[in-house]
Amino acid sequence: MTRHSNKIRVGHLKGNRFNIRLKKVLGVQKDKLDSVLKWIKNNGVPNYFGHQRFGVNGNNWQEGQKLVEGKLKIRDRKTKEFLIGSYQSYLFNAWLSKRMELNLLLEKFTESETEAVMKLAKGSLSGTKVQENFFKLVEGDVMMHYPYGRLFNVEDLKTEATRFATKDIAPAGLLCGKKAQISEATAGIIEKSFIEEMSLNGTRRYAWIQVTEVTKNYVEDKAHYELSFVLPKGCYATNVLDILRGEKE
Repeated sequence: MTRHSNKIRVGHLKGNRFNIRLKKVLGVQKDKLDSVLKWIKNNGVPNYFGHQRFGVNGNNWQEGQKLVEGKLKIRDRKTKEFLIGSYQSYLFNAWLSKRMELNLLLEKFTESETEAVMKLAKGSLSGTKVQENFFKLVEGDVMMHYPYGRLFNVEDLKTEATRFATKDIAPAGLLCGKKAQISEATAGIIEKSFIEEMSLNGTRRYAWIQVTEVTKNYVEDKAHYELSFVLPKGCYATNVLDILRGEKE
């Protein structure tokens, strides 16, 4: 696999282009990649923070958690904010994984069965399974106009699910902190397990993003699968690669 050489700089671009080469891709694998890439192009991907957000050993968030809980003191303000920000990102990823679990359950089971597994009140997921999108919206979700715009809470589930399907809006997950807009109703019940009081200002981050300008090329004699795509700024190509590899659904 070969990655692009461009560094992502916050606020630098509206989007970033990634050029990827997957090696040793044989015929059946190529067909599967074609199918999954088509799904990604039509549906989008979850917007997880990539592993690089958590440091070389992947444990920066643990230091951030200790700072938030008062178990660690660091004088340097930038280092402190960086580590707490890593913990914010960890909580966001954990919440997003829980919502992905809900999506997968609704693919296989009824709303009432999913409510039981997720320990939600009866009727909490009414109107979710019929939604066109893989990522199912629930009452009280915080939405944001896409690819940028104001925040609002879902009140009319059917209407907002339709707008999400047309890529006009997208759900926004919480980065904990002061002044952040909080989810309500069913969304709030799920979200509350991933909320921590923090000294930093909070915000919302798209939970689901669109992958645009997708192109692919299969070099048969080298068994190389080359693809190129654009993601919004601050988003990670690993979200696309993980789905292509079947590591995230």
